[in-house]
Amino acid sequence: MPDEDEFSLEEGKILIKFTRENIEYFLKNSRRVPVPDQIKERFSEKYGAFVTLNQYNVSGNPLRGCIGNIEPTYSLIDTIHKVSISSATEDPRFPSVTFEEMNNIVIELSILTPPKLLEVNDPKEYLDKIIIGRDGLIAQKGKWRRGLLLPQVPVDHGRDWDVETFLSQTCYKTGLPMDSWKDIRNVKIYSFQAILFEEKEPRGEIIRKYLK
Repeated sequence: MPDEDEFSLEEGKILIKFTRENIEYFLKNSRRVPVPDQIKERFSEKYGAFVTLNQYNVSGNPLRGCIGNIEPTYSLIDTIHKVSISSATEDPRFPSVTFEEMNNIVIELSILTPPKLLEVNDPKEYLDKIIIGRDGLIAQKGKWRRGLLLPQVPVDHGRDWDVETFLSQTCYKTGLPMDSWKDIRNVKIYSFQAILFEEKEPRGEIIRKYLK
C-alpha cells in the first residue's frame, strides 16, 4: 500500500519515462516496448495504477485520455505497460492519440492504494469520511456498474469541488443519477489514495504531484 515514502522521485521519473517510451513505441510500431529486466524486478509488487494524458497549455479541461486498473491485480510495471497504451488508444471518449500529438502531451501517473469500502448508516456520514485532495472515489451498483474519479479530479484545472459534488460527479461517471450516493442500500462508495507523478511539460521535468 503506497505511502509518502513508498516511491521516490527517482522511481517516479523512471516510471514516467518508461510510460512515454512505451506509448510512443506503440504508436510507431503497433506493439509495446519490451520491459527491461531491471525495471521489471524493481517494480514487481502489485498495484493499481492509472495513466492520464493531458494536452499541454490547453485552457479548460485538457484531458486527452485516462485508463487504468483499480485493483492491485498485476505488478506495477505490468499494469503501466498495459494501461499506458490503453490511455492513448482505447479511451472511448477520444480518438487514438497520434505519434505527432505526443509532442504536446504531458503524462501523469497515479499509483493507487487498494479501494476501501466506506461503511455508513446515513449518507451524510460520507461528508466527514471523505477528504478532498486525499481521496479518490469509486461508486458501484451491483456487480458490473462501477465508476471511478481520481483524487486529483476535484482540484485540478480550476475545479473546487466539495465532497457532495465529488460524490455526485462520481455517480455520474458511473452512469447513475447524481444523487445515487444517498442510496446506501444499493450503491456502495469506496475510497482510495494515490501517489502522483507528472511531467511539467512534454518530455520535461518530472515531479511528484501534491494536491494539498
